[in-house]
Amino acid sequence: MGRRRKIHLPDTGHSFISYFKRATSPLVVLHFLSEKPMYGYEISAELKTRSDGKYMISILYPVLYRLEEQGYIEISSTEVAEGRARSYYSITPAGREYLKKTEKEYLEISKTFEALMK
Repeated sequence: MGRRRKIHLPDTGHSFISYFKRATSPLVVLHFLSEKPMYGYEISAELKTRSDGKYMISILYPVLYRLEEQGYIEISSTEVAEGRARSYYSITPAGREYLKKTEKEYLEISKTFEALMK
C-alpha cells in the first residue's frame, strides 16, 4: 500500500463560528421576535447584550429580508425617530411554527453532537 498524500486545502476565510452563526441566526432572530416586535438595530443591540458581545450578526438585514420572504416575519409598523424610519418586525404564525420545530431540531442535534464528542 502506498503512503497517503497530505492535501492542503486553501483557507476559505470562513471559520466554524461563522458557519454556525449563519445557520443559527434566523433561529435567534425569530426567538427575539417571539418575545416582542423589534427593529433591526434593536435586534443587533439585544444580540450583543445577551451574548456579552460574542454573538453578532454582521449581515442582519439579509437575514430579516429572507425571513420576511419566507413568511416567517412581517413589518408590523414603521415610525420615524431622529429623522430615520424604523421598521418593526414581528413574527407571524408560520414563523412561530417554524421556530418551535427548529428549536426542537437544534436541541436534538446539539445533544447528539455532545454525545459524539465525549
